[in-house]
Amino acid sequence: MTTPDLDALKQAAARKAVEFVKDGMVVGLGTGSTAKHMVIALGEKVRAGMKLRGVPTSHDTADLARRYGIPLIDAEDIWTVDVAIDGADQVDPHFNLIKGGGGALLKEKIVAASAKQFIVLVDHTKRVPVLGHPFPLPIEVILFGWGNTAREIEVRTKSQVVLRQQNGAPFRTESGHLIVDVHLTRIDNPREVEIQLNQIPGVVETGLFVGRTDVLIVGTPQGVEMYRTVRT
Repeated sequence: MTTPDLDALKQAAARKAVEFVKDGMVVGLGTGSTAKHMVIALGEKVRAGMKLRGVPTSHDTADLARRYGIPLIDAEDIWTVDVAIDGADQVDPHFNLIKGGGGALLKEKIVAASAKQFIVLVDHTKRVPVLGHPFPLPIEVILFGWGNTAREIEVRTKSQVVLRQQNGAPFRTESGHLIVDVHLTRIDNPREVEIQLNQIPGVVETGLFVGRTDVLIVGTPQGVEMYRTVRT
């Protein structure tokens, strides 16, 4: 399947997802190639007269939302998100996720945790029997002592940990942190791994989203599939 075909599947999933958005809602706006289609589709609803406000999970998403006329809530405000819509890098059969390929995992998790309903949209290639290889698990860590933090992650996971680079320099998140990518062969118990990693000093947040998905929307060559889940 070619890239344009996958992009069309992402767009179809995004258009299905925005059907959950009703007038007057506060919407969490995810980050990434699939979420981009969702923001554009929401912009069409705003232009048609729908009243909504967005909470963006990255500067790129905020810029796109403004371009399409979506009013945004200041990041420093206290907000309650009615529905958050975001993509994922991997989804397992229990609807657990790996996110953070774009480096926005911290803001994405804050918004997802604040939402009354969390909708995940993906194309069918993101569905996997078990999380892990070939996609690494992103972990956001603070700059101070990051090498020690990475070493402890390696010890606990028995996996290779690589500092993410961008343009020949360490990648910095919008919060000023670093990201290390952990190359795990398979993550059989995502909840246990998430708890274990969050106990390491220096770890800000992991890219594991466990038990947070309420609705999974999948773009497939046969059409859009939708699954409703129960948070655990």
